Amino acid sequence: MAFYVYIVRCADGSYYTGHTDNLEARMEAHGRGEIAGYTSARRPVQLVFSESFMSRDDAFQVERQIKGWSRRKKEALIRRNWNALKKPE
Repeated sequence: MAFYVYIVRCADGSYYTGHTDNLEARMEAHGRGEIAGYTSARRPVQLVFSESFMSRDDAFQVERQIKGWSRRKKEALIRRNWNALKKPE
């Protein structure tokens, strides 16, 4: 079973990072506003990044790491600009 870390861009331009074991179902739930909290008030949302992992623990750890990043660093990840990710903030 795969687990996913994902980033969505919200209607207000902000980013939300999460993890799931069913990316398609999670995106549908975000789109319908079924996930209470941050994204439900900022719809519509657009998936801009996802990465798969073999364990939930790995996905959760990466999610926590990304949530601690600046907007600039998240956007470098979304663009897959590996050089920008290496630069100190």
